[in-house]
Amino acid sequence: MQHPSPPSSPATGDTEPSSATGATLTQGLKGRQITMISIGGVIGAGLFVGSSAAVATAGPAVIVSFLLAAALVVLVMQMLGEMAVANPDTGSFSTYADRALGRWAGFSIGYLYWWFYILVIPIEAIAAGEVVSGLTSVPSWIPALAVILVLTGSNLLAVRNYGEFEYWFSLIKVVAIVAFLVLGVLAVLGLLPGSDTHGVSNLWSHGGFAPKGVTAVLAGLLTAMFSFQGSEIVTIAAAESEEPRKNIKKAIRAVVWRLGLFYIGSILVVVCLVPWNADDLATGSYQAVLDRMNIPGAARIMDVVLVVAVCSCLNSAVYTASRMLFSLAGRGDAPAAFARTSTHGVPRNAVLASTVVGIAAVIANYLLPDVFSYLIASSGAIALMMYMVIALTQYAVRRKDGRPTEVRMWGFPYLTLATIAFIAGVLVLMAVLPGHRLELWLSLGLAAVLAAVGVVRQRRLAAAATTSGPVREATRT
Repeated sequence: MQHPSPPSSPATGDTEPSSATGATLTQGLKGRQITMISIGGVIGAGLFVGSSAAVATAGPAVIVSFLLAAALVVLVMQMLGEMAVANPDTGSFSTYADRALGRWAGFSIGYLYWWFYILVIPIEAIAAGEVVSGLTSVPSWIPALAVILVLTGSNLLAVRNYGEFEYWFSLIKVVAIVAFLVLGVLAVLGLLPGSDTHGVSNLWSHGGFAPKGVTAVLAGLLTAMFSFQGSEIVTIAAAESEEPRKNIKKAIRAVVWRLGLFYIGSILVVVCLVPWNADDLATGSYQAVLDRMNIPGAARIMDVVLVVAVCSCLNSAVYTASRMLFSLAGRGDAPAAFARTSTHGVPRNAVLASTVVGIAAVIANYLLPDVFSYLIASSGAIALMMYMVIALTQYAVRRKDGRPTEVRMWGFPYLTLATIAFIAGVLVLMAVLPGHRLELWLSLGLAAVLAAVGVVRQRRLAAAATTSGPVREATRT
């Protein structure tokens, strides 16, 4: 039984008050910060380094993998944009699922999403620690911990600090990618002096365009899709901006060209200039290309960009995890203390709780690496589950409320249903491919436990509401 819908968030973009504290978030994010978050916030180490794994998996046909993944993300973001423009909320898809599918759905996907970003904190901190350690010979745990503390501190002060950090982080990443693309195009055309590589023959001259077949292209799809995780953050951040609806609409429009230019454009340059089976791809796709271009200091340049990228992702992880926990608390699905905000409108308790769990995961990585690897695996399919919930929620909302007036999902209901079927197919693919089975089963196990807890909570609250009704009526009499 679905519980009554909570009151809608004000049109100004403040999140709904917590029933326990009456606290609200501020509108501290500026339009330029939201714009840069939407453009560069999704770009992390997965593009600069991790994409090499996708290239090695699928060969030049990885371009098809990225196109399929990008198409899925664009469709899901259009669905999310339809709901977010109609009702900006810091709980984003978790709140919408709560209202459309039932409290159990909002509860379970909210905690899954929180867990995902809790684990992003140690992943990115460890990556930053290893890069800095390689440059300075300082033990990696020191810079890893330092990065967490600095970015957590900035998030505790005011939301504009998160926005300003993310603005400059994203700007640096965007400039780096644009420079890479310009150099790459010049190299492909044979116009870059000193480059050892040019042309596009690498697309077919090492076993063909798809040397490992269609199955490998689908396997590359999984790596590509998880690299895109984070596009939805802008719908959470926009709720703390002065013009949430306007900012969300701009961000949704930017998704297509952003993914096309930054991700697919970058991967195209990589597979054109470097053989897909080259040994130096193991060091990172960008660095392999820059080395073959004979760019001076390529390794150091990529180290700096990589540190910026992981700090950006860590910054967003602290912000996103805390806002989801704040939203859950505001709906009564987490302790009320996490719904309290400071005088600057920051949910400090939620920030601290999320960070403490993240730091514990960093410690686990160094002391109990096997345990940490299982923790990471438990989040492997959460992105797909989030996409599925967004699609199911949008389908339910649209069927109930009718055609929206501003942002609309294309080809409803056919594209929505096709997206749901595609996501289900990808989940089946994870079950078939040996390298992804553990991620799928651990993620599904966690999701099943949370869904069960959510169902129990929903039934108890419904029963309590039914019991208290006659009591209130008798009191009035």
